[in-house]
Amino acid sequence: MKEINGKTYEENKPHTMQELQEIIHILRSPEGCPWDREQTLDSLKKCLTDETEEVLEAIDKKDHKNLCEELGDVLLQVLLQSEIAREEGWFSFEDVVQVLSDKMIRRHPHVFGDMDMLESADDTLDIWKQIKEQEKRNKSK
Repeated sequence: MKEINGKTYEENKPHTMQELQEIIHILRSPEGCPWDREQTLDSLKKCLTDETEEVLEAIDKKDHKNLCEELGDVLLQVLLQSEIAREEGWFSFEDVVQVLSDKMIRRHPHVFGDMDMLESADDTLDIWKQIKEQEKRNKSK
């Protein structure tokens, strides 16, 4: 196995999210993969669509083993696009995690805030939609 940046990456060994991000960074680096290096947000749009369709197909077929792999492929798309954005100085994967975490906390005041627990999924969806509409109004100001 080849050592990269003082570390060896091996298949079938336990990996962390940080290692996965390192792998994506290496693939996009000058020493990485030519295909990965030439990808852009636009060139990856079809890949994201295809991988999403494959997730939906695995769900429909109740193929849980394949679902695991296909969810990984969607995560790959998120990581690749985040890495491109980081290279461009727009945002990082850590920013994506922060924005999503903040959104989940904000849109679940019945769990993380002072609001009383809601009785049903429909009530929860109503609160989610109300908060989302308020966010849109705030963005347009």
